Amino acid sequence: MTIDLPLIHNKLHYNQSASSDPSGSPTQQDLRNLLDHYFSIAHLNDRLQDLPHQFHHPQCRPWTPIDWQAIALDQIVGIQPQVFLSILRGAIDTEAPIRGYTQTSRQYLEPIDPRMARFVGGVVGEDGQLLEPGLWEKEERQHTPALLKVYSQLTGEKVIPQPHRVRAYQAEANPTVALYRHGLHRVATEYGAACLYLWLMAHTTGPLQAVLHELLLDEINHMAKFWGFGIWAYPNSSLPHIGWTLLQTMQGRVGYQRDRSSLVGTLQRMTDVLGWQAWSARNRWTFTLTCFHALGRLSRWNQHLTPAFLQDLLGESPCHCSKENF
Repeated sequence: MTIDLPLIHNKLHYNQSASSDPSGSPTQQDLRNLLDHYFSIAHLNDRLQDLPHQFHHPQCRPWTPIDWQAIALDQIVGIQPQVFLSILRGAIDTEAPIRGYTQTSRQYLEPIDPRMARFVGGVVGEDGQLLEPGLWEKEERQHTPALLKVYSQLTGEKVIPQPHRVRAYQAEANPTVALYRHGLHRVATEYGAACLYLWLMAHTTGPLQAVLHELLLDEINHMAKFWGFGIWAYPNSSLPHIGWTLLQTMQGRVGYQRDRSSLVGTLQRMTDVLGWQAWSARNRWTFTLTCFHALGRLSRWNQHLTPAFLQDLLGESPCHCSKENF
């Protein structure tokens, strides 16, 4: 099935005067309504079922035309403008090194599934030069220019991205283990981006909201594909094992290290670049709730990803090992 996402966006267009909160801030119900649409089982299934088609006929999702010149500060709702702008700057710096992200993930994927490696990182020649970017990169590389346009329109200033250095590929004796750990980190970052853009969308109106809508659609699209691929590739995994693996990646790595996959370090870096300390208590609370409720909806969707469904969609899983082996 294909969901009419522009129609959903029109129905959800946030109206400040309609908010039940007299301050104009979005309520928990406003956020749940957005979650119900964008994190619905039907939407997530639609994005995952699109993956085999993109393996053979990769095509970027077109954006709905946006009136960039109409973006204005009065379209920010329930966030101090300076805080909103600091979040934009952090998002710009985080989105900017997309080539590094895609090529690192491609290297982890190639020994396990060349189809997914090409979707993520494109085609590389024998000399290591990129011949054609992957679809993931083509879609994600639109984000930094879009955010730069928004920032410039809101401030009248141009900002120069300050991208961080991406963790390099770390070869391991067991590529199955390496991809499992890297894949968890990749899914977590896509999930975090989706939650952030949905939360920001609830705090905006008009053309500014329309930009965040497009960013959100891309992040959920990629998150659903990576999540479903991971469940298919590692059918013997489990939530307790995922938790244990994440704890292992966190052990002894409090600070951010570009050569190690540390979710604690990544979280620490993201709170810094997004200016978390300047957020209001209400903003912190509603964003935390957004992440919590999004994860709950993903968990319910995960129950529908049966081995039979995934095998019919993607073929036989390449990993036949037990969870003790990875």
